[in-house]
Amino acid sequence: MIFLRRHALFRALVPLAVLPLLVACENSATSMMIENKDHALVLVREQPYFWSDKVEQYIVASHLPDCQRRVKIHPDRAAMTPVVVYEADHLLWALNQGGRWYLASTEECLVHDWDNPGGQPPGAVVGGFVQRNGKTVFTSYSTAPLPPGP
Repeated sequence: MIFLRRHALFRALVPLAVLPLLVACENSATSMMIENKDHALVLVREQPYFWSDKVEQYIVASHLPDCQRRVKIHPDRAAMTPVVVYEADHLLWALNQGGRWYLASTEECLVHDWDNPGGQPPGAVVGGFVQRNGKTVFTSYSTAPLPPGP
């Protein structure tokens, strides 16, 4: 009887012991709405292991019902490097994270690396994906200043 009580207590405590290990993992998706909820750029960050500082990242270009595509971009670290978003053309966005540039088309839902000659922004800054209070958020340039760009 004592064995069964200890076994039940052990089974109840195991999930509580594992909980702190899972808290350090990140799994977030934050959107920049363009026209409405069906037209957006989304930054997805996934940190599958608490012991790793590496965070996998994806950009989802969405223009429903026409298209939606999730594209893997270069990984980042747990302490997020801000992603500044610029308007490059009609339905074309330039994203800058550290020294890396990406172009995202919400017309065709395409995302790819961009070797930005000269490193200058191609248009007006729209906003950026940043970490605030431990959460990834999109901040519009009109509501709050962004960290320094390139």
